[in-house]
Amino acid sequence: MRFSFDKAACQNTRRALRKEWLLTNGLGDYASSSILCCNTRKYHGLLTVNTKHGRHVLLSTLEESVAGAGKEFFISTRQHPEVIHPGGHQYLERFQLEDRPVFEYRIGDVKISREMLLTPGVSRLAARYSFQSGPGTPQLRLVLKPLLAFRHFHSLTHANPALNTATSPLDNGFAIAPYTGLPTLYVQTNAKHEFSPSPDWYYNVEYFQEAERGFPDLEDLFLPGVLSIPLKDGQDVFVTFGTTPCEEDIKKLWKRECKRAQAGRNGPGLVGVLGEAARQFCISTPSRRPAVLAGYHWFDSWSRDTLISLPGLTFLNGETEFGLKTLRQIAGALRNGLAPNYFVEDGDNAYNSADAALWFAFAVQCFLKENPDGLGLVREQFWPALKLIVRGYRQGPGLDIFVDQQGLLHAGNAHTQLTWMDANSGGRPMTPRHGCPVEINALWYNTLAFTDYLANRFREPDWEATDALRDMRAAFFEHFWVAREGGHLGDVWRNGMLDQSIRPNQIFAVSLPYPVLEERYQPSVVECVRNRLLTPFGLRTLSPANPAYKGLYEGGPEERDAAYHQGTVWPWLLGHYGDALLRTAWDMQGAVSGLLDTLTPLFSDHLADAGLGCISEIFDASPPYRPNGCIHQAWSVAECLRLVLRLKKAAPAEYEYWEKLLALRLANPPSGDTAGVCRALMTPA
Repeated sequence: MRFSFDKAACQNTRRALRKEWLLTNGLGDYASSSILCCNTRKYHGLLTVNTKHGRHVLLSTLEESVAGAGKEFFISTRQHPEVIHPGGHQYLERFQLEDRPVFEYRIGDVKISREMLLTPGVSRLAARYSFQSGPGTPQLRLVLKPLLAFRHFHSLTHANPALNTATSPLDNGFAIAPYTGLPTLYVQTNAKHEFSPSPDWYYNVEYFQEAERGFPDLEDLFLPGVLSIPLKDGQDVFVTFGTTPCEEDIKKLWKRECKRAQAGRNGPGLVGVLGEAARQFCISTPSRRPAVLAGYHWFDSWSRDTLISLPGLTFLNGETEFGLKTLRQIAGALRNGLAPNYFVEDGDNAYNSADAALWFAFAVQCFLKENPDGLGLVREQFWPALKLIVRGYRQGPGLDIFVDQQGLLHAGNAHTQLTWMDANSGGRPMTPRHGCPVEINALWYNTLAFTDYLANRFREPDWEATDALRDMRAAFFEHFWVAREGGHLGDVWRNGMLDQSIRPNQIFAVSLPYPVLEERYQPSVVECVRNRLLTPFGLRTLSPANPAYKGLYEGGPEERDAAYHQGTVWPWLLGHYGDALLRTAWDMQGAVSGLLDTLTPLFSDHLADAGLGCISEIFDASPPYRPNGCIHQAWSVAECLRLVLRLKKAAPAEYEYWEKLLALRLANPPSGDTAGVCRALMTPA
């Protein structure tokens, strides 16, 4: 997928600074910035590495210039209070992103471009500088000043005497180890150069997106020294920044990785675009454990997010073995039937989720759906875990999780948040949902029905669930059904009362493989969700008619947490909305066509906004549905990919026609912003 922004788009700094690119390498490392290569978040950095102690921004940015004949022109850009300095973006003619970001600058007759990539499986950034000059151009030098942060990516750094400023010379560069316990940084080039150690601090680098989120936004960056490289017309300069020395020829490394990136593309069409984005979440941790990062830049690995995302990221995306490894790892971490909500490198995992283990059953179901001959594998590797989950929940695993006398699953108390709507502030739940939440019970029923099916297939007559399923279905309807306004499901049954708020959680009672809601009531739930909650970017978390509804996700942490599940739109819910829609539709082609038409802005406008080629975590609940949260969210990408594949299979003719229209919209953005032609989408699969 290619995005291309011309000079006019790049000079519109208000928009350009909010368009971000991301590179990953399968280790949890990343490189990321805005399309001006100007960092706007503390999470931005050209080399952020995943260590046993968390992710750390090592190389924040570069100050780059072209110097000669007594003049110096900067091509780099930073923000300081009330000023963008140096103003390298003024020379930026074009930004392109496909396999890697490409920045093209023009200074008079001199053209210079910068390209960057991360090497898979190695903590190393490689950069290529290409140079062309006009007649009469004096001898020029490329001047590179690495600006280092060397701090945890949630923190900011400031000038301090504890930093070791000493550099060690290398044949082709230098190395520096600023702090004990953090990696050494090796800076190397293939070009003839001079390195001048010149330790200094750059003060008050500003990240405006942190200020908008209510966090500190100023830090100081350390300059270890200056690389000066003579430039020759038509000759490329290669530079690497890594945590280990680069022992091979850098130019050969660059060619190999470019070739590998091209060979690894998923192919044409929206499915290919989302498939490429999906692979960026699947990593190997420093302890060599398979993991799914919930979102870039700042989320870690959580079982709930992992298990919801796994079908789209792996079983539907050619990464089945990674998916199975991840399932095996989670199965081995079960405790009293609960899956850990949060994985940590030292193994002291957090068990504070009521639904993660129930999503384990759904992930296994999705594996079987895509691999019908995998029943033997399920029996050997996952059947014991599924039985452990059911028995653990029935016995009561703690956290006020238990099955009541009517078979409904109760979870938590007034001080805990055990569902996916888990925002809290100062230890206080912002969306209290203790009691019997509707989706927890839909997931519990689905898990019971699935294990009942497997017990029959595996001929284990002692596994009795049929009566429990029948009784629970009746109790579920009795407690959750709201007959007024066409009928819908309430959200939480607690202390003999039903919270009748219209939320998207009710959709799971229809969407899961074994729906707990009887068939005749299912269309009403889908209709309610479509009319009250569906937007072009996902489902709202609360109906606008509710007095607690918040249309905007903005302000400081407490304000944003208060809006997180009180209207804010979540794209990941679209996967299950699509499942429910297709289950209840009487006109399949019309239903698919209508949903695709509704979601066109998500798959066109948004792909060229926020995180380029990615799907954000959340959107404002009210128009114009501004994207927010993480720019690249695992379950957003995974569930949208799963949805697109389902719709494509359900109505192929309608899907093919829509994708052609989508390609035209991508080529000619309605906003007038030069998003460029997405080549992958111009040739639908």
